[in-house]
Amino acid sequence: MNNYTFDNLNEFIGKEIGVSDWVTVDQEMINAFADATGDHQWIHVDVERCKKESPLGTTIGHGYLTLSLVPMLSAQIGTLPSGIKHVLNYGSEKIRFLNPVPAGSNVRMRSKLMDVSEKGTGRYLFKSEVTIEIEGTDRPAMIAETLALAFI
Repeated sequence: MNNYTFDNLNEFIGKEIGVSDWVTVDQEMINAFADATGDHQWIHVDVERCKKESPLGTTIGHGYLTLSLVPMLSAQIGTLPSGIKHVLNYGSEKIRFLNPVPAGSNVRMRSKLMDVSEKGTGRYLFKSEVTIEIEGTDRPAMIAETLALAFI
């Protein structure tokens, strides 16, 4: 969303880069993630059991499903400046799952650029703080620091 470049990059450090659109984490998405990862724990996939036994009365998305939304939501926001040839996911730090995401919830991401460091000619490591919010709640689902290695 922001049109920043390497020339004005330092102006954005410590600032929010943008906010994504809302995305619905529905049961179909949760089931597909369970199938892809082999994590079929009942709190994620057994709707009837959750109605009876879960304090929330519904299934919840996997924490790692929430984390897996970060690349898509980052692309929506435009978290990296223009002029990048390609980018690699370099990892994550301090991931915290603070609030469950009930099936049918809408989530969105806020991204703040925390740091950029040069890692050799034409390579830059971007560190961002990402927050996944749940529509209608004050406490976020997740806060993490993500790392992206960009090549220019």
